[in-house]
Amino acid sequence: MTDSTLILAILCLNVVTCEWLAKKPGFGHIGTALLVILLTALEANLGLIPTTETLVYDGIFNYLAPFSLFLLLLGVNLNDVRQAGLPMLLMFLVGAVGTVVGTFVSVWAFSAPQTVGELFYALAGMFTGTYIGGSINFNAVALHYKVSKAGNLFVAATAADNIVTALWMVVTLSLPRLLQRRFPRQLATVSTMAVKTASSAGDIPSQKPIAVADPFSDAETVNPSDLGILLALGFGAIFFSQQLTALLPTLPFVLILTTFALILAQFRVVNRLRGSRLLGLFGIYIFLAVIGAYCDVAALLHDGQLAIVLFGIILVLVLTHALILFGIGALLRQDWDVLSIVSQANVGGATSALALARSLNRADLQLPAVLVGTLGNAIGTYLGILVAEVLR
Repeated sequence: MTDSTLILAILCLNVVTCEWLAKKPGFGHIGTALLVILLTALEANLGLIPTTETLVYDGIFNYLAPFSLFLLLLGVNLNDVRQAGLPMLLMFLVGAVGTVVGTFVSVWAFSAPQTVGELFYALAGMFTGTYIGGSINFNAVALHYKVSKAGNLFVAATAADNIVTALWMVVTLSLPRLLQRRFPRQLATVSTMAVKTASSAGDIPSQKPIAVADPFSDAETVNPSDLGILLALGFGAIFFSQQLTALLPTLPFVLILTTFALILAQFRVVNRLRGSRLLGLFGIYIFLAVIGAYCDVAALLHDGQLAIVLFGIILVLVLTHALILFGIGALLRQDWDVLSIVSQANVGGATSALALARSLNRADLQLPAVLVGTLGNAIGTYLGILVAEVLR
């Protein structure tokens, strides 16, 4: 089956199917992203769609993927990050440093050049990006180093990443209570915005979680004007990024595109355009579906040791991050809830940090959790590529 139109139809239906499955018991913890990869990999290995490069796959890698990453970054307004408060921002940056250190430690501990292969440096950059920011950064670094086309390697890395991220949610949920009993800390002062929000709702922040608008919701209402502006900005940014890359070959295309997106996101008229999250997320799912198509299941099962090695690398990375963050946080006598939420913002991203703040009954930390996670999205790709180039 090589017809581009039919392939696109199947990929779109895969996203629909996986969105439906992700809402069913037993599938929710897997998530739409990994389900899309697995379903498309199954179809490709059954011969329903191509497993080799095609015109439509190349178009998705060269245009749809960077376009989607650009749209997702339009939600990152750095002016908002200041509202998270200095202590939380400081601890988040400490956690980011812990991630970078953890990457180098894990690469050394597992002799990554020998155990992972020639793309070890790219994987190190991907893990650095995602454990500072999130999946946006993971995919951006993978796209730059063409790990996306190494289907088996990418799928193994994604699976290991998902397992550790899920485990870390359990750890960060349990750790504050254990540490608070053993080493009591005064609760951090709530942010001004959180106090105002709670006050207007008539609630005391420490008693009941407040409803914080989630900028990571998949549901948006889009009008033709917003859609037209988003398309024009996205295609225009890709064009100018390509031109700059041609003039300055040493500058990675994905970093130029990221910089364009972040600059535009500082303008509220752009930052508040409706549809960027929705379109960007759908495009990323299609991109992940193509990665699944490149995955040779038989080879992946045959090389199961790779997944174990990657799991070990990620585990050492995250534990090193935690030792540095919680160690320095303990010396500075920081609130254990703050440290756990910051760690979750690094490891799991803004959405899981928000979920953790709610689970810990810290309504005052819900908005700061989202904001520091957003900062991670802004810097994750830069640091990921920096680490990869140092190791290369």
